[in-house]
Amino acid sequence: MTTAQEPNPAAPPGPEVDCLVVGGGPVGLLTAVLLGGAGLRVSVVERWPERYPLPRACTIDHEALRILQSTGLMADHAHLFEASQGERGGYEFRNGDGELLQAIDWNRPAESGWANTNGFHQPDLEAALEQLAVATPGVRVHRGWTFQDLTQYPGGVSVQVARTDAPAEVVQARARWLIGADGANSAVRSRLGIDVGDSGFEADWLVVDYQPLAEEKWSAFVTQYCDPAQPATAVNSGPGRRRFEFMRRADTTVEELGRDSTAWRLMEPWGVTPETARLERHAVYTFRGRWAHTWREENVFLAGDAAHLMPPFLGQGLCSGLRDARALSWRLGMVHGGLAAPAVLDSYGPERVGHVREIIDEAVSAGRVICELDADRAAVRDARMREIARDPAATRKPPHPRLGEPSLTLASRGAEGRLAPQGRVGYDGRVGLFDDVVGGPWQLISRRGNPAALLDEEDLAWFRDLGGVVADLSDGGAVQDLDDAYARWFEEHDCEAFLARPDFYVYAAGDHTDVPRFVARLRQTLRPASATGGGR
Repeated sequence: MTTAQEPNPAAPPGPEVDCLVVGGGPVGLLTAVLLGGAGLRVSVVERWPERYPLPRACTIDHEALRILQSTGLMADHAHLFEASQGERGGYEFRNGDGELLQAIDWNRPAESGWANTNGFHQPDLEAALEQLAVATPGVRVHRGWTFQDLTQYPGGVSVQVARTDAPAEVVQARARWLIGADGANSAVRSRLGIDVGDSGFEADWLVVDYQPLAEEKWSAFVTQYCDPAQPATAVNSGPGRRRFEFMRRADTTVEELGRDSTAWRLMEPWGVTPETARLERHAVYTFRGRWAHTWREENVFLAGDAAHLMPPFLGQGLCSGLRDARALSWRLGMVHGGLAAPAVLDSYGPERVGHVREIIDEAVSAGRVICELDADRAAVRDARMREIARDPAATRKPPHPRLGEPSLTLASRGAEGRLAPQGRVGYDGRVGLFDDVVGGPWQLISRRGNPAALLDEEDLAWFRDLGGVVADLSDGGAVQDLDDAYARWFEEHDCEAFLARPDFYVYAAGDHTDVPRFVARLRQTLRPASATGGGR
């Protein structure tokens, strides 16, 4: 018997919902949770009747954890994530002789209140997200149903889905919006005929996940072995798990690379053998860098791998998909609630593609360094990187791009479109991360006084109707910046106040006295339907 806590694999989606999400992976499930929290009726259709039980994505960053925090998931599931550790930043490039060539600071203090980089086991995260989704009012998860077709009409979309195990059993559903979060081979993207850009990078790699049976000691969270004889990656993939990745050389077929005997042979130099480890999964993937040229066609949107692919060298694939979910869901929620005009949806694609393209470019650049197979060119590369590495300050920072343009931001000293901070604060007798203690999807924060004192009664009431919160972090303010996280951010960006959006990106930043302008311009930008004569 199916309970309220379990998706019913036999039940089709309802005849009419506010949003239909195609794809029940982490991005689709998170999107459904966020939309359900905003009051939408949501159906998730997933073609597989059961969750995939083996590892896939294994790295997640601070921003993604803050997004998960916003759903309440981190309160009971923070133990699923293991923070990066290691010398010189936790991410190392080494040559074939084991010599350190470059480091990336994955252990840096991060903006979002969580460890900068973390390992995790994707099946555990998916289980937690699905449990959260089916417990969210208005959200239904329908496993064992496959997207077949769609037809758009003014104000909505008609969707055709079929039983995966009985394709002749077809059901029609109608939704105001459809989100294609159905992976790299997205059927939704194909149905819309959306073209895909390509970075020109392509390489086959064997991915091997295992559970150590004996204690292992590694100097870094991630090590890239830039060895032209056999490029390889070693990474912490969550509590009690590790991963190796090995590039396919021209003298090895894909079939040969995919054998378990090949996995054991390639891991043996690191002491990983059938006696010291349990092989959990091995599979060959083709690493690519690609992106959809458009992320929206009328009432249909793309998110996650349906919208972008990147080599895994920076651990940003899933993180980017979770950003998509947050960026799209707050817009749809506000439009659905009559708090913003539909025009706010126009900036979703441009903002996200500009952001993710920079990450794809960085990942491809790292891949070209790692995947060099020519010994002479590798020697030149090593000499160049070795010279840079002699500088003790040469450790690089991971990429943290600003939003693409045009964006829903207000030009203000260059901080707009950058990630806003979250620190540990004290407020009203409580201590914790800001989002848990103070909360609010829209955050107006100042270090020079109470922002509310600068707003007229009408603008303050409007801002609070959005779910906005104001916070005074001045010396005598109601909120205490316990670890100076906000003080450091204000100094870095040369400002006194900022207004952050529900996806934690800065709408505007400047002087304390600029606060009324921030709110007035935001109000003008959102232009709710009720104020312009439009309707939902």
